[in-house]
Amino acid sequence: MQIVSTASAFPPHYYSQDELLEGLRQFWEGRLEKPEALLRLHRNVGVDGRYLSIPKEEYLTMRTWGEANRHWIRTAVELGEKAISGAAAGAGIEGRHLNAFFFTSVTGISSPSIDALLINKMGLCSNIRRVPIFGLGCVAGASGISRAADYVKAYPDQVAVLLSVELCSLTIQREDLSMANLISSGLFGDGAAAVIVAGAECGLPSSGPRILATRSVFYPDTEEMMGWDISERGFRIVLSREVPNLVRKNLGRNVDDFLASRGLVRGDIGSWVLHTGGPKILEATADALELHNGQLDASWDCLRRTGNLSSASVLVVLEEVMKNRCPAPGTLGILAAMGPGFCSELVLLQW
Repeated sequence: MQIVSTASAFPPHYYSQDELLEGLRQFWEGRLEKPEALLRLHRNVGVDGRYLSIPKEEYLTMRTWGEANRHWIRTAVELGEKAISGAAAGAGIEGRHLNAFFFTSVTGISSPSIDALLINKMGLCSNIRRVPIFGLGCVAGASGISRAADYVKAYPDQVAVLLSVELCSLTIQREDLSMANLISSGLFGDGAAAVIVAGAECGLPSSGPRILATRSVFYPDTEEMMGWDISERGFRIVLSREVPNLVRKNLGRNVDDFLASRGLVRGDIGSWVLHTGGPKILEATADALELHNGQLDASWDCLRRTGNLSSASVLVVLEEVMKNRCPAPGTLGILAAMGPGFCSELVLLQW
């Protein structure tokens, strides 16, 4: 099982954090009791700028969830086609050679799902196996790689594609003035990423990492930590301030147990591909894994450039590492993310 290629795709509308802050001030004009708090929060999220699905002025006139979701469907199809085409080109294959299609998002809904719309638009194989995934949030990029690996392990002569599209800006709630929503308005951005995973008998040339093992970890009775409160107004963010503490408490032990099952220890790992989260999540991750010597620089840099892209974040970090920071051959690595449930997903790689 091997990750053959990755490709990201973004909308054409990119704004600096200062431009977005000004837009949000207009969005919530007269509603914020302490407007200065918004400035402070945006200054502390470690983001320089983000992509938006539509021009920022159009958010001021968007009134219904249905309108936002129609934008989500249109943009998801556009970005999905671009990401898959880029990943397929990187793998040296055509879209019709894909045997399985895993699609994940937690920022919009569509039935038929986006994978079906893309099969029609891109002329993919009519026998392709579809697995649309909803509800896993930030962890879904890592979980999707694990499920794609499961598939090609069962069918080693086949190729799977994972597509993540997250358009977080389209979930913003004008009526929600909670701290969680104010923080997310400064942290989350829009984007997509695709990953091609090939079975051992495919014979596709690649400098990407082999997938050696995967592990899923579910934390009982933590469902209130993160997710959506879904109503007639759409998606209202649920984000507990206890998430960093949960990461510190569990992630190190989870990684150590996973590695021990393979006869390894943390010191054997030379590459870390981790979900960007936000500053507090990355700091908690660094503490939990004792990574304080630049091992998370790729995650910090991706956060700075594009913000938190939910499930697409870890895939964008993977792309950055594969294209610009590829470890020496033979290096062992961990790809990991955490998300609603609360849960974590760990992938052991060999570069």
